[in-house]
Amino acid sequence: MLRSMAVLGRYTLFSLHEIGKASIFAFNGIKNCFLPPFFFRETLRQMMVMGFYSLPIVGLTAIFAGMVLALQTYVGFTRFGAESAVASVVVISITRELGPVFAGLMVAGRVSSSIAAEIGSMRVSEQIDALRTLQVNPFGFLVAPRIISGVCTLPLLVLVADVIGVMGGFVVSVTLLDFSIGSYITQTVKNMAMIDVISGLVKAAFFGFCLSCFGCYHGFCSDLGARGVGDATTGAVVSSCIGILVLNYLLTALFFGI
Repeated sequence: MLRSMAVLGRYTLFSLHEIGKASIFAFNGIKNCFLPPFFFRETLRQMMVMGFYSLPIVGLTAIFAGMVLALQTYVGFTRFGAESAVASVVVISITRELGPVFAGLMVAGRVSSSIAAEIGSMRVSEQIDALRTLQVNPFGFLVAPRIISGVCTLPLLVLVADVIGVMGGFVVSVTLLDFSIGSYITQTVKNMAMIDVISGLVKAAFFGFCLSCFGCYHGFCSDLGARGVGDATTGAVVSSCIGILVLNYLLTALFFGI
């Protein structure tokens, strides 16, 4: 019994220690986003990596999400004679939830892992120590550009995902489910509220901060050696995905809940 409580206490203390380290790291990263010098070229490079190169996977995920959502909604609503609500459900679900969450998870899998691997490799090869030797702040050069890029580019990716996802639902509804083009577009425009789009974009900004910050944190804290870099990459993806899901619930409750 005492051994079980000791293990539980050790795990609790370790978790609190990691949460504290990650919080301090995030605070330092945010602080350095506003302190000179500003590395604009590095920030633009990270925006290209996070944004433009992530478009194919985000667009592919969004279009199939919209198509599957239209099919499943139609099958479910047919039982109640409410097939006309398919357009409303698709546009609300995509803009509020599926667009931001799917885009965030896809970018977390693609970008957060690469950030952790890149910074972890720099730590193993002592390049971070070399930056300090050259009086270059590693937080300003490595962390701040990635946080700024994540916060700025993910909302743009989500906007694209919203359009593509709604288009996927439209294509399936018109071609397979025999919906009228005019009535489907009318229902979509009628039921698309600005708060739905804005809430999705706000979520995306928080998701971008979460995945970039966790990627940098695990890269900076990685152990030496190839195994340490691999563990850091895995930890970055897992932490980013969990953080995105938790933030999604909290922000949804803030916008539409209690």
